[in-house]
Amino acid sequence: MQSKLHALSVYTVFLLPLCYHAQSHAGGIMLYEIATDNAGLANAGAAARAQGPSTIASNPAGMTYLKGTQITAGAQILYGDLKFDRDDSTNGTGSGSGNILDPIPGASFFVSHQLDDQWSVGFGTYGDFGLAIKYDNDWSGRYFDQDASIAGLSLVPSIAYRFDDQWSVGLGVKAMYGMIQSQAAINRAPFGFTDRADGQFKYKDSAWGYGANLGVIYAPQPGTRIGLAYTSEIKLDFKDHLAVTGDGPLLQRINGLDTELDIKVPQTVTLSLYHQLDKQWALLASANWQDWSKFGDIGVDVDTAVAGTQSTTVNANFKDTWQLAVGGQFQATPENLWSFGIAYDSSAVDDSDRAFLLPVGESWRLAAGWTYSLAPDTDLNLSWVTVWLGDMPVDQTKSLSGVRTSGQFDNAWIQAFTGNMTWRF
Repeated sequence: MQSKLHALSVYTVFLLPLCYHAQSHAGGIMLYEIATDNAGLANAGAAARAQGPSTIASNPAGMTYLKGTQITAGAQILYGDLKFDRDDSTNGTGSGSGNILDPIPGASFFVSHQLDDQWSVGFGTYGDFGLAIKYDNDWSGRYFDQDASIAGLSLVPSIAYRFDDQWSVGLGVKAMYGMIQSQAAINRAPFGFTDRADGQFKYKDSAWGYGANLGVIYAPQPGTRIGLAYTSEIKLDFKDHLAVTGDGPLLQRINGLDTELDIKVPQTVTLSLYHQLDKQWALLASANWQDWSKFGDIGVDVDTAVAGTQSTTVNANFKDTWQLAVGGQFQATPENLWSFGIAYDSSAVDDSDRAFLLPVGESWRLAAGWTYSLAPDTDLNLSWVTVWLGDMPVDQTKSLSGVRTSGQFDNAWIQAFTGNMTWRF
């Protein structure tokens, strides 16, 4: 047991910093892939499974189904293909966007402990909110965005109580450390009247926000669980000075300008079902709602004209999203458990409102996972998920300079590979 704990402490020290990176997104930018076995089910049954300490993220009430002390630590890598193709309506100069999604690592850590037959406590840390993109610096839409990321690391101490064989409840206090950064070029030759090199602005800040995870699980019969989970809204207030580079009094007028971005990480509701058909097969399903209509500002816009320069914040114009997911688990042998799932997420934004800062849309998920029992008290899980975003049109025009970039992200997709281990003591 000592060797396991030593290996786990080393593993945690190296991987927890990776939690700061954003991973793949849902209809908005809340994340289902947080380096747990849930990735192999496309979120199906997430609020009802209660099969490991990662239930702290999806429904803290599930801790009452976990015996003794259990620890899950995981890592994942995400990559994809998001390239923007211009159409003939684009009047800006420059190259193509390149693939805006670099490979991104991620990690998570969970621990649960059963105090007695009724009470359980636990703690989780994971990155469940965010998106990171990077365009080529000289691309034709560089005045809208060159490099942008927003991410949230959640720290969630949790407690759960089991009333009887049927009812359990759970509560997690969620502290989120949010980070945002963006940079874009500034057009110093609006309308082509002069021949000047681009300027540039940068914005970067971090903030803490607080909320809660609530959950209940009802088991009408052995092997069947219905879970309902709620996560509250978290407000992140970012404030930074614009850092502007480039010669000329028009640009220096906004250099150091105080800029506030008020972002609300949305409240969510998830209803899930887990049903054991027999000793080998289980069916899972989830319905999820996310309150993206209150998301708020997503970045800064700097525009130029011959007579002056203006800086404004950019509202996401997001709308609420929903998800439907179904999946299954097959216990092929006592050591081998196979998982699979499929899910659909609606889009958080209409095509007319999509921005280069956060190019999101509706998505389909196809996922699979394999859990292998290395020993009676140790499990290894490997999961894979592909997220199909399809075509995502974007058409943005600067109000002062008239620079327009139009086209779409063609056949966009994202994939994530996850590995994690669970120890039981």
